[in-house]
Amino acid sequence: MDEMRAREVLTAAGLPGTAKLLALGENAVFAADDLVVKVGRDASGHPELRERAEREVALADWLAASGVPAVRAAERGARLVEGHPVTLWHRLPDPVRPAEPRDLAPLLSLVHALPAPPDFPLPRRELLGGVERWLSLAGEAIDPADADYLRERRDGFAAASAALVPRLTPGPIHGDALPRNVHVGPEGPVLVDLETFSADLREHDLVVLALSRDRYGLDAAAYDAFTSAYGWDVREWEGCAVLRGARETASCAWVSQHAPANPKALAEFRRRVASLRDGDTEVRWYPF
Repeated sequence: MDEMRAREVLTAAGLPGTAKLLALGENAVFAADDLVVKVGRDASGHPELRERAEREVALADWLAASGVPAVRAAERGARLVEGHPVTLWHRLPDPVRPAEPRDLAPLLSLVHALPAPPDFPLPRRELLGGVERWLSLAGEAIDPADADYLRERRDGFAAASAALVPRLTPGPIHGDALPRNVHVGPEGPVLVDLETFSADLREHDLVVLALSRDRYGLDAAAYDAFTSAYGWDVREWEGCAVLRGARETASCAWVSQHAPANPKALAEFRRRVASLRDGDTEVRWYPF
């Protein structure tokens, strides 16, 4: 979905087509006065996209009732506008500073203490579910041997993940637990971007920052502040390497889809695959 199409949907929804674009990715996100509007991809033939939007709004209501500081929906449910799910959110005040890993820890602690929502189910955290689609989108831009290698890793880590014995009680997780999904406003940190909320191993949320420390250059002191605030370092758990390997596999495949049109993505893909083949756990990866 491009910006022009997203603005057409905004107008059809009765919202200002001149709203400020904040982000363009899986959704187009706009600021319109005191609202934030999320326009999803065309859900025609993909009912799961509307279901995901509906679930995100329900999650916001549930988190509010549970006392978890999180983004709040401005209306119940998702609109379907010309085939696109559209959701409205209360706009947060301007941040007082950038979010840090230590800001994420207390929010995760609150989420990890919650039981499953009583009124709607949460999906599993399918880290590896998109691998085949991303590799297919990469097509001939990547070495077929690399694609096959990632498929083998996917299958191996899927089986290994299913056999894990967790240290923490499974239940609701954020699913993409990074500082970029925390907004630090005048009243403190608030959790945002609820799309990846799942019901699965709580360790999924903790492995994200462990991998950021080892692969993406997160400062060791910042990571230590996160684990101190949360009260546990997931790297002490014997299953950490399995969830890390699954996430690395998914991250490689995700970058591959951009390789046909972007030489930098192809170079990053090759760097990541080479480090996995070499078993080098500390080669620096770059966000894409």
